[in-house]
Amino acid sequence: MRPAQNLKPATYRCPFCGQHLASMSEHVLIAPEDDRSKRRHAHMECVRRARQAGKLPTRDEWLEAERGPRPSLGERLRGLFTGKGSER
Repeated sequence: MRPAQNLKPATYRCPFCGQHLASMSEHVLIAPEDDRSKRRHAHMECVRRARQAGKLPTRDEWLEAERGPRPSLGERLRGLFTGKGSER
């Protein structure tokens, strides 16, 4: 998700409510599964409602669900200093 506003005179259709969305209005771009080729323009309020309903994860939430929780920075640094995970 990222904020968007375009001076190009275009109209999009919000994937959440199905209503028209002018490119010059304040809106957001969403990219399902981090696939930018499938990005869609959506109303800010529609995105807020979808987030509150748990239907639209952020990129970080999606990545964590895909690959599991990542170790903290402290854990990664300790691994470097103790030699854990290094193949020498």
